[in-house]
Amino acid sequence: MDAKDLLLDLYGRIPDAVHAAVDGLDDDALTTRLDEGANSIAWLVWHLARVQDDHVSEVAGQEQAWTTQGWARRFALPFPDGETGYGFTSEQVGQVRAPAELLTGYLDAVHLRTVDYLSTLREADLDRIVDVRWDPPVTLGVRLVSVADDDLEHAAQAAFVRGVLERR
Repeated sequence: MDAKDLLLDLYGRIPDAVHAAVDGLDDDALTTRLDEGANSIAWLVWHLARVQDDHVSEVAGQEQAWTTQGWARRFALPFPDGETGYGFTSEQVGQVRAPAELLTGYLDAVHLRTVDYLSTLREADLDRIVDVRWDPPVTLGVRLVSVADDDLEHAAQAAFVRGVLERR
């Protein structure tokens, strides 16, 4: 198995984890916060999809699905289109409201674009420097693993919140 196949497998786990955390939940469950400073399932899923869309689109040299496929318009959130949720205040987190079908629809669209991009990669591509703002500079391989890791952590957090809500 080569690195591209490993990345495809890794990214393939994200939609499954997200769907398991979201499918069948109503809007109230999706926006419930376990305390006033906690993230809701809706915010976690929106954020993980936005980060993947933003970061993978950047390294692929393409526009984001968020804007080109009309997801920003469908979500109609009160933020600029470039927002990914990073550094949001508690109030901003609470403003992310969307039904399960919209959340998973956006993630699925982002996932298809990510898989298309990953399928084009060669082993040597993973050593390309994509961000010089860090020391050491970030390679494509490190960026892709970082995004997947972050996404899976947020998917697990969403699953945890769902579990707590189902036990109440």
